[in-house]
Amino acid sequence: MSGTHKGEVVLVTGAGRGIGQAIADAHAAAGAAVLYLDFDPALAKSAAEAAISKGWKAKALSANVGEPAAVEAAVAEGVAAFGPVTALINNAGISPKSGSKGGKAPVWEMGAAEWGQVLDVNLSGAFHCIKAVVPGMMAAKRGSIVSISSVAGKTYCDIVGVHYAATKAAIIGLTKHLAGELGPYGITVNAIAPGRIDTPLMRGTVSAANEAVKAITPLQRFGTPEEVAATALFLTSNASRFVTAQVIDVAGGWLMT
Repeated sequence: MSGTHKGEVVLVTGAGRGIGQAIADAHAAAGAAVLYLDFDPALAKSAAEAAISKGWKAKALSANVGEPAAVEAAVAEGVAAFGPVTALINNAGISPKSGSKGGKAPVWEMGAAEWGQVLDVNLSGAFHCIKAVVPGMMAAKRGSIVSISSVAGKTYCDIVGVHYAATKAAIIGLTKHLAGELGPYGITVNAIAPGRIDTPLMRGTVSAANEAVKAITPLQRFGTPEEVAATALFLTSNASRFVTAQVIDVAGGWLMT
């Protein structure tokens, strides 16, 4: 899709590796100016520099998306470099695991601090980023917002904790409500619900749990970050301007209802 996003300014959170980096790279390859935002400045720098080495337009930004002032400062830096953000992909997220086996804490063992941290990053982080870019989109009467949810936000998944699942379910509600609020301004709002995708985060989970998910996935394999990125690229393209309030599963048929 080379050239399809020329003139667009795309902000991707959690862009230092995994799904976020694949989404950022796909947009940069399509001609967009991409803001690679990550909590880890070294990861953001490495990913953006790799993109620039390919002749793509990219800039590294660092912020904890759970902190509104940090998000506002990072977005202002990005806007100063490339202009107003026309597409936002909320990808930053955490899924804490306990111990060396990569298991999640059950609710009766989960501390309030861990619960709050996951909500701050996975849900409030999306809110802060949306708040930072929406005024520019409203002024331009166009824009697109894509948030990464999860199949775990739609059905039970024993790999993740209740905090992660709750935030991913909330992302779906956020998406549908925002689509109603922002539709009159020409802004589309959608979500992607990945299944088990082969990323560093997935590989941090005990392998038997991952294999159990693969066994109930009709396509009998894990997905790739690039497959999620392809869906995000469609949702930020002109080809999807009449698509909004949707949650698209990229899960190999894991959830078919």
